[in-house]
Amino acid sequence: MQQDEVINILKKSLNFSDHSIEKLKKFANLVLKENNNYNLIAKSTENQIWFRHILDCAQLVKFIDFEQKSLADLGTGAGFPGLVIDIFNKNKAFHVKLYEKSPVKRRFLKRVIKELGLNAEVLGNIKDEELASDIIICRAFKKLDQVIQVSREIAKKPHKLMILKGQNAQKEIKNSFKTIKYPYKLEISMTNNDSKIILMEINK
Repeated sequence: MQQDEVINILKKSLNFSDHSIEKLKKFANLVLKENNNYNLIAKSTENQIWFRHILDCAQLVKFIDFEQKSLADLGTGAGFPGLVIDIFNKNKAFHVKLYEKSPVKRRFLKRVIKELGLNAEVLGNIKDEELASDIIICRAFKKLDQVIQVSREIAKKPHKLMILKGQNAQKEIKNSFKTIKYPYKLEISMTNNDSKIILMEINK
């Protein structure tokens, strides 16, 4: 699926504005340019950045309540999904926090935020920072049991957890729920029927 097709979906199915689309274009160009110097995304996915990365992350807006106070993206890397969410966000009181341990990636994130006029905040390793957000999201961060451990032991409660996962989502849930079980829902990804979005409520 090419850029124009993805943009059509972003506008019609996910309600991205023309202004947001222009920012996404600039963001994609910045990622591709920086990818020549540092491995932000897999080289094999560069020509599918709009489908594999932008749309894959953008679909989370369907599940996010932007009337909440803040959202934390764990291990954001090049800003997926956090910067895509921040580009969509229209509520100035809603705060996006990007957690990334790589200094190189943090510098890139700060440059993107400045160039695009975004409000996101860049933070370091989650182990060294306060994690106090209403919503926690992640993509390609850690295995589910490790994400839940971070969510349970470090993050403030209650919060919602949204995790983009591949075809092993159900298996990871089964392995993670051996001791403590949490209410969850599985949503089918817009970019791959075998991939899932795990939605969880963490109250204790």
